[in-house]
Amino acid sequence: MKAGENQTLLTDLYQLTMAQAYFRAQRAASATFSLFIRSYPPERGYFVSAGLQDVLDYLESLSFDAAEIDFLDSQKIFFPDFLNHLAKLRFTGQVWAIPEGQILFTDEPVIEVTAPIIEAQIVETFIINQIHLQSLIATKAARCVHAAGGRTVVDFALRRTHGIDAGMKVARASYLAGFAGTSNVKAGQRYGIPLVGTMAHSFVSSFEREIDAFRAYAATFPANAILLIDTYDTIAGAKNAVQVGREMAQRGQKLLGVRLDSGDMAALSVEVRRILDDEGLTEVKIIGSGGLDEFELAQLTAANAPFDSYGVGTKMGVSADQPWSDIAYKLVEYDARPVLKLSTGKSSWPGRKQLFRVKDSRGQAQGDTIGLRDEELPGERLLTKVMHDGKRMAGYPSLPELREIFVREFAALPESVRALRQPSRFPVEFSAKLKSLREQLAEKTR
Repeated sequence: MKAGENQTLLTDLYQLTMAQAYFRAQRAASATFSLFIRSYPPERGYFVSAGLQDVLDYLESLSFDAAEIDFLDSQKIFFPDFLNHLAKLRFTGQVWAIPEGQILFTDEPVIEVTAPIIEAQIVETFIINQIHLQSLIATKAARCVHAAGGRTVVDFALRRTHGIDAGMKVARASYLAGFAGTSNVKAGQRYGIPLVGTMAHSFVSSFEREIDAFRAYAATFPANAILLIDTYDTIAGAKNAVQVGREMAQRGQKLLGVRLDSGDMAALSVEVRRILDDEGLTEVKIIGSGGLDEFELAQLTAANAPFDSYGVGTKMGVSADQPWSDIAYKLVEYDARPVLKLSTGKSSWPGRKQLFRVKDSRGQAQGDTIGLRDEELPGERLLTKVMHDGKRMAGYPSLPELREIFVREFAALPESVRALRQPSRFPVEFSAKLKSLREQLAEKTR
């Protein structure tokens, strides 16, 4: 998208054809749609909420400009009176949502949108698009952070993310979920994320000798030189790094680190650590990169490989093992009448909802209950009103504050649910009142 470009047409055509049918049928009552994830992907036991800020930005600026109305008119399927209606359309509804950084589970409402039905229908595509990608990446990033066992993890994904917008959202979502920085300079500018980066193999191979490349880089960045040592031979590269480290020490400087990007990472890191330590370079950090994800990180952690931090790229940035989730946005109320869907494998729960989470005295999460909005049940109420009359509520948290929410809530999650393989299922139940309402509607519908 170009900077400042109107995003209202980022919707599926059927949203607009339905909107015209609503308009012609004079169906303009208030509707509530609920966004939720139907099922867990393989090896997943939780999700991390992300993307709400982009949704609120979109809703607050929703409008059809003249160029968009002209384009829709050129399709020869929309009536003039409907296009006139769209030209004046703004989002006037309310939004309840789980905060970004919060942990959630299947069937739980992530966002509920209440607005005149045309407004609430048209925005479906954009909302799913933003919450799907960012929550998917935040969940993958959280798994990487957990697997790293306390070592720093940073985002190297930009070059292989699925487009420019995805690259930006990957940087934001991974930082929200515990990554310490990003190589994406634009994301650093836009979101205030710390920037990280070293050198590529091309820099090393552009010099006739590896050590000359190291010397040139160290001379340019004497305070934060990290040398990529696997262009030719990792052990020889480590020894060249030692030589440059000695030369820097003679100038009163310190080599910051070395990076390994290929080979038997666990074995090589042990040998490189020995070479550095034997030469007194005990403070030089070892950074690992090269196709890592949570499973490789967990293996390195289990082997006690002496890495100090990791750069994680492609597999996190595209959520390689699970690039999609079964996320849905379903009508749950129209004109004060609760509604539901009964399709096999895709049924829904009626009514406006609230999510209640019970924690023990130590702050550990024990279980969730999905109830109706007006119920009073034990536990913390997780859905909060974030938009009213088309305007966001004051005081949206900053990205560092959202990151703190994630850290706190992830720590409250049972270890068995956080497991990378065969996680246990966190207890989620439906309130008796909600189950009764669903049964009554299902029977009436049948």
